[in-house]
Amino acid sequence: MAEIDKLRDMIEECENIVFFGGAGVSTESGIPDFRSVDGLYNQKYKYPPEMIISRSFFERNTEEFYDFYRDRMIFEDAKPNAAHEYLAALEKKGKLKAIVTQNIDSLHTAAGSKNVFELHGSVMRNYCMKCGKFYGLDAVTKSRGVPKCDCGGIIKPDVVLYEEMLDDACMRGAVKAISKADMLIIGGTSLVVYPAAGLINYFDGKYLVLINKSVTAQDSKADLVIHDAIGKVFSEL
Repeated sequence: MAEIDKLRDMIEECENIVFFGGAGVSTESGIPDFRSVDGLYNQKYKYPPEMIISRSFFERNTEEFYDFYRDRMIFEDAKPNAAHEYLAALEKKGKLKAIVTQNIDSLHTAAGSKNVFELHGSVMRNYCMKCGKFYGLDAVTKSRGVPKCDCGGIIKPDVVLYEEMLDDACMRGAVKAISKADMLIIGGTSLVVYPAAGLINYFDGKYLVLINKSVTAQDSKADLVIHDAIGKVFSEL
């Protein structure tokens, strides 16, 4: 396949590659995305999912938030797929310098990647809103109702909800990595969620590659566009 050969040549040529990914990277691990026909936003709940995973809903209806969160946001059995594994291997070779992800499943870390900027946080980390103590995933999955800290405070997932700001240090790190890259591979994202989607504007390197099942508004800017599943593409390299 000519597109795969071209991508392989680009990767071989470059020494400072950054990968920027979205929900499509994890769909092949069985984690649904948000905007497809079968995605989270198109499923029926008492409240719209966008409302449930907002800060204001979390504060007003904490127990209902956790009912939804445990049911639809945590996938304990999900395993890294070919995309996660390929990127981890590319990092070990010294070619991939950073992964910037919008996903909260921490599958990149599970695959062995070290330098991962999780823009929207991770379900694996949780903290007490009162004393700041950190907890693992079990604090949420093995509790009922609203999980509580030893001090009595509410435990909150370390994920960025709607109405919350992205972590400043994480964003700065992502911007720095992308601005220094000679190749930026964007995969599994429709590039419509800001401010994350705006990170593409910091890239000034040699090759911009877009890999996504559907067309994005940035396709015309790319040196290579592949409309296919990211895991499938990487498994062919």
